[in-house]
Amino acid sequence: MTDPIRFAAIGLDHRHIYGMVQNMLDVGCEFAGWWTDGEPPTLQGFTKRFPDAKRFSDRSGLLDDPSIDLFLIAAVPADRAALAVEAMRHGKDVMLDKPGCISLDQLADIKAAVAETGRIWSVDFSERFEVASVTRAAELVQAGAIGRVVQTVGLGPHRLNRPTRPEWFFQREKYGGILCDIASHQIDQFLYFTGSDDAEVTLASAANYANLDDPGLQDFGEIALRSANGHGYIRVDWYTPDALPNWGDGRLTLLGTEGYIELRKYVDVARDDGIDHLYLVNGSRCEKIDCSDAGYPYFQNLANDIRDRTETAMPQAHAFKVMELALKAQLMADTALPFAASDSRT
Repeated sequence: MTDPIRFAAIGLDHRHIYGMVQNMLDVGCEFAGWWTDGEPPTLQGFTKRFPDAKRFSDRSGLLDDPSIDLFLIAAVPADRAALAVEAMRHGKDVMLDKPGCISLDQLADIKAAVAETGRIWSVDFSERFEVASVTRAAELVQAGAIGRVVQTVGLGPHRLNRPTRPEWFFQREKYGGILCDIASHQIDQFLYFTGSDDAEVTLASAANYANLDDPGLQDFGEIALRSANGHGYIRVDWYTPDALPNWGDGRLTLLGTEGYIELRKYVDVARDDGIDHLYLVNGSRCEKIDCSDAGYPYFQNLANDIRDRTETAMPQAHAFKVMELALKAQLMADTALPFAASDSRT
């Protein structure tokens, strides 16, 4: 029997770290301990979920431990690239919360570190990897249920939850911008479902329409993508209304040459309770598909990749390309920002 993969968590500044840790535990990995800078608001929730995990006062104790294979990183977005490079140069593979980096210079540093060390740099795009309906949709697409996917429409609304947000959340230089951050999810899904290795950003906009007292926040964004294989449209925002029973009505529509699939990932206000609503329409089927047993294969695949030095969870080139496109879209949108928002209050 091979020894279990051992992992550590460094940087707990985003609550996505909860799912990252739990999903690695669920596939049999061993939690070696954690470090974070200061006392982020997420700390109480983290220690409640993982009360037996050891806290390290200095991350060097984790970096220098040769038995630790993987670092999970959910630090302030601006700090993630440097932490990942440091970890890789200490012989660790890394899985980061999105965005994996917030500038093209940071991405260049990451690529250089991967080439130098041969380590895995993976981003947990949780809107694909932690959503069972997306797993099931991938199975259906691979089985030819809707023919060739030629367009994706990805919607990523989020609830602002202002009282729970740390100061860095409202600082453009810390979180990277709404397209770099949230829309990286939908870029990942576009590339994956259309089978595209690259794409052109044909439209990118970002604005602050509803939170003008926080000028560093972008609360609306959109992107259009085009590749040799298909087209994509993305809309992301921080406008989820209070009456919605969850944080956002995230949706994905896959248009194929022989049908379409619609995912209402987290809620379906029109029909049912619960999550993971998948609707399939093609030449012989018009139905809702059960996703309850689809699972989250990314995490087991990543553990296998760490052990076998393979790329089954997500090709390294794909992770790089998602962030490259997100950063290029963000730069395009930021160039146009002076025309995108105005204060109409009277």
